[in-house]
Amino acid sequence: MAEALNVFMRWLHISSVATLIGGMIFGRLVMTPAAAGLSAETRAALGERAAAAFRPLMAAAVTGLLISGIYNILSNPGHTVKYHMFLGIKLLLVMHVFAATWLIVQPNNQRRARQMLGALISGLCIILISAYLRRIY
Repeated sequence: MAEALNVFMRWLHISSVATLIGGMIFGRLVMTPAAAGLSAETRAALGERAAAAFRPLMAAAVTGLLISGIYNILSNPGHTVKYHMFLGIKLLLVMHVFAATWLIVQPNNQRRARQMLGALISGLCIILISAYLRRIY
């Protein structure tokens, strides 16, 4: 039973990251350039509709990451100082992604594309640190 819970929490964590960072990749690298040819009014309306559609996915992904992340930290004690140092950096970047993503889905956000790029860069750094932590674990 414990092994099934571990697998589920790992799946929840990975699928939540894929949803959150995948949304940033699509939004910033696909939708933003594709919408550039539209009129300002149409581009703004599309951005608002996309943000509204992404809002529940973002909330579910952040919730999944919080639950599975806390579970992972509590169920795997006894790491080195180096591990905790990188984990601390990772968690600071996570807070940036959560805050930026929350801002991205807010209505009438004129800085949405810039915030998506920042969250995307931080998200990719988080994935890199996670891969390293998994390696030294």
